[in-house]
Amino acid sequence: MHISFAVFADAANLSQEGKLNVLGIFDALHVSGFPSMHPRAHFVVRVKGSAADSGTHRLAFHWVNPRDAELWTSSGDLAVEAGPTAALEMDLPIIAVVDLPLDSSGQYTMRVELDGEPVARATVFVNGPSTGALPYSTSPVMVSEASRRAATPREASSGD
Repeated sequence: MHISFAVFADAANLSQEGKLNVLGIFDALHVSGFPSMHPRAHFVVRVKGSAADSGTHRLAFHWVNPRDAELWTSSGDLAVEAGPTAALEMDLPIIAVVDLPLDSSGQYTMRVELDGEPVARATVFVNGPSTGALPYSTSPVMVSEASRRAATPREASSGD
């Protein structure tokens, strides 16, 4: 078995036909203060497997703050049965609706384990109230040489 992707989203569901719908994938949040909680985030994991993966597997999520402290963990058993055609790869979408506790600014990580082995991670950068400059700027950070020359005042040439 392997994970084809793991993302945070505003919403996700499975259609009647079994299609995975994911809306509003995000990797950054802004909060007004700490501690805080981002409610009802959808953590979407797409597990892929084959008939050889039939059986029960343990899936675990670990929510870790920027200081590498685990804020919560959740795990459960994933029962996998072989599909009607053993040669085809199986798609096993997981949608976990979770509240994300946030205790400081920085990069948070959701670590995914399958049968006790780390298999994926998804990160979210959290920005909070600031007393100084924001981590981004409205002025250009990278400027091409042509832009720099155009923005530099030129001296008037004499003799023309």
